[in-house]
Amino acid sequence: MSINRAPKSGFAAEAQRKINSKYSEELAEECLQWIKEITGTPINTSGDMDNFFEVLRDGVLLCQLANSIETGSVKKINESKMAFKCMENITAFLDAAKKFGVPTQETFQSVDLWERQNLNAVVICLQSLGRKAHNYGKPSIGPKEADKNVRNFTEEQLRAGQNVISLQYGSNKGANQSGIIMGNTRHM
Repeated sequence: MSINRAPKSGFAAEAQRKINSKYSEELAEECLQWIKEITGTPINTSGDMDNFFEVLRDGVLLCQLANSIETGSVKKINESKMAFKCMENITAFLDAAKKFGVPTQETFQSVDLWERQNLNAVVICLQSLGRKAHNYGKPSIGPKEADKNVRNFTEEQLRAGQNVISLQYGSNKGANQSGIIMGNTRHM
């Protein structure tokens, strides 16, 4: 929780517990070890939620990660611990992650990390970035991304496919002009 905020209660507390229940310490630890390997920065790689938050909170390590994947990805890293400077770091990392190919739906918002609202979203973003790292000659984490399987059909093949009535469309058995009749009618 952020130091300057009152503890959540009622619905907000329940929603926060639900979000936190999705957090995986194993995936968080894998992310931190990958970051340590890429950046060469000695960090505590425990996947514990408190440690994960403290290691990444100011965004400095995230910016170093982006610059380690591709030099110059983040132009300026703010070393200040002031809230808006840390949020700038996190935003700069997110912009770099999108340029690396992380889909928008797999990123997080700065407040998810800075205010510890949704650390699972941070893990998802780092896992997604980890899958993209091999495109930049870096070690990757997580499952390998699928390759495109582009298919090119001739006009003749496309026309032939228009005349096929697939069994996937169902059957017209039991149908008549007034509609579909399945089995016997109901007698009352």
